Amino acid sequence: MVVGLGNPGSEYAETRHNAGFMAVDALAAKLHRFSGWTRDGGMIRGRGKAGRHEAVLAKPQQYMNRSGLAVRALLAEGWSPAELLIVADDVHLPLGTLRVKPAGGPGGHNGLESVVEAAGTTAFPRLRIGVGPAPPSSELKEYVLEPFTADERAIVPRVVEAAAQAAHDVVALGLTEAMNRWNRFGRDPVEA
Repeated sequence: MVVGLGNPGSEYAETRHNAGFMAVDALAAKLHRFSGWTRDGGMIRGRGKAGRHEAVLAKPQQYMNRSGLAVRALLAEGWSPAELLIVADDVHLPLGTLRVKPAGGPGGHNGLESVVEAAGTTAFPRLRIGVGPAPPSSELKEYVLEPFTADERAIVPRVVEAAAQAAHDVVALGLTEAMNRWNRFGRDPVEA
């Protein structure tokens, strides 16, 4: 189960906080026999094949700080926290970097905090997409809800495509292999 975090609504579609939605949308385009998106409760879902493995995708349709509501519904269906890959933006990583991790704290990310609260654990895999730190003159809340700048938009498609492939590799090849392949991606943000 690959769960992309973001905010619903067209006004948020191209913002930094929606990097998780962007990556899951790009992943859907990579899957074989993708079912298409359907609204199911508090989320939009789809499914397809990543290699030999089934990938189920979800995009919670509550606002970011309530993402845990969708995760709680998934856990009630029988998914375990270890079977979820949470895909989210990260202001602590430079734009153009990715990190796949088996667990970890929320790092001040409201969506991840909501997921931790719903899951009752920090032991769930996550894919963090670097969106860069907020400038000193910006409030973090406004920064993540702003669209990428023109300069950033030049590299965002490559980063989103890489994040989608990293998520695909988690499903198809396993977490360890995906970490080995993708945790060095974009170490030099200029290359990203």
